[in-house]
Amino acid sequence: MKKNSLYRILMLILLSTLMFSCQKFLNDAPKSSLTSGNAYKSASDIENALVGCYNIFYTDYYIWENVMLSDNRSDNAYPGGGGEETFIVIDQFSVPPSNSHDYQMWWGQPYQGIARSNILLEKINSVSDPKLDLNNRRKQIIGEASFLRAFNYYQLVKLFGGVPLELQSNTADPAVTRKARATETEVYDQIVKDLQTALDNLPDSYGEASIDKVRATKGAANAFMAKIWAQRSDRDYIKVLAYCNAVLESPAGYKLDPSYSKLFDGSDYLNSEAILVIPYIEGSSASNWGVELFLAPEDGWQKYCVPSKNLVAAYTNEGDRIRMKSNIIFYKKLSWADQNWSPCGEAADSVPFNYKQKHPNGWASGDYYYLLRLGDILTLKAEAQNELNDLSGAKATLNLIRSRVELPDVVAADKDAMKLKILHERRLELAFEAQRWDDLVRAGVATTVMAALNEYKYPCNDAVSGAPVKIIYNCDQNHWLMPIPQAERDANPNLTQNPGYN
Repeated sequence: MKKNSLYRILMLILLSTLMFSCQKFLNDAPKSSLTSGNAYKSASDIENALVGCYNIFYTDYYIWENVMLSDNRSDNAYPGGGGEETFIVIDQFSVPPSNSHDYQMWWGQPYQGIARSNILLEKINSVSDPKLDLNNRRKQIIGEASFLRAFNYYQLVKLFGGVPLELQSNTADPAVTRKARATETEVYDQIVKDLQTALDNLPDSYGEASIDKVRATKGAANAFMAKIWAQRSDRDYIKVLAYCNAVLESPAGYKLDPSYSKLFDGSDYLNSEAILVIPYIEGSSASNWGVELFLAPEDGWQKYCVPSKNLVAAYTNEGDRIRMKSNIIFYKKLSWADQNWSPCGEAADSVPFNYKQKHPNGWASGDYYYLLRLGDILTLKAEAQNELNDLSGAKATLNLIRSRVELPDVVAADKDAMKLKILHERRLELAFEAQRWDDLVRAGVATTVMAALNEYKYPCNDAVSGAPVKIIYNCDQNHWLMPIPQAERDANPNLTQNPGYN
């Protein structure tokens, strides 16, 4: 994998710093118990704290849970994993308000990231080290920490709806920490406020391409602003379009990579299309172990997020061979049965795998994840243009995406038809990038799409495949959100539960 040597050295230093200097940030205890003591005295202390903020991206939630919560929960994938209840209930919209570790993780890890940003933003202006004022570094750190707090709050609000707005984490006072849930709008307003702080303080570039793609920049903040204003219930497509255009006009020079396949072959994640990526280092404590959970059939056990027949049909019917080959791979002669594709484990059966990252490397992959890339922003721009009644502009924008994968220009007679075309294009473009569920919710079609699925599982009895059993997706609108974990409600009696959950 091609990595700039300066960048590699920097990342190893950051990981070393994380492991030995920032253990206070890795505590799994509730966020209200985090304290900072007298740890913040120098520019180095602040930089180390910022490393802790970024390293939330190396936790379970960002490494693989967010993909399961989006693609598995949608029409893109089956749970896989040998029928584990944790992911079947996600797939079939029957998640209980449980105390289990998995459900706590979806809530707890983003809040850990928020706590790290909170403490850094609280402490940075009390540190008088002149190094922080060289080359606007203090302002940049404030921008980065604000961006990261916004990014973590976005994970929470789209999963749970309104959540407590914790903007002070250096206290255990229950009068401060036991907050009631803010409304969805209030959470999004705080995200927008943080992103505006990021825009006011971040540079377009740090002067090194290998740094620009792994740290928050003005381009990343504009891209994220576009996504926020599209996803919130009181969406504003005028703003979505403006922020998309700000990305496209950025001095950072973002451009579509001419090869979709190259985006995911592991050779160059720091390409012109990348806006923000999670950088993993192969064979290290900063590796991407999630790839092993999605791919690696030689392990001899069923993997997770198994591509659905519906998704495979979507690629096939579109004639989209390039993106299908990049995102899905089929294997035969597996040593286990798959209840959707190969119920009795027949050697002749082909079973698909999530192939977005391609190099498991024995739980130590160096494959990156894109958090923000231009293909996402361009399709979002087309969505905004269409919603603002610019059908021809939406077609022209979407055709930039389609021509890259050798597909003909989109055909749509009106705004409603174009909306469906854009939703479909985003599915093909962004499969297994943790986008599909959000797209279905934003379009208001999550319930109808899931109810219309004709997906089946097949029991195996004495090496003979039994009659198909249709999968029932209990996806009423209440289940567009996850339940507030019961353990959090036990700890904070001011937390109310989402409708539809006991």
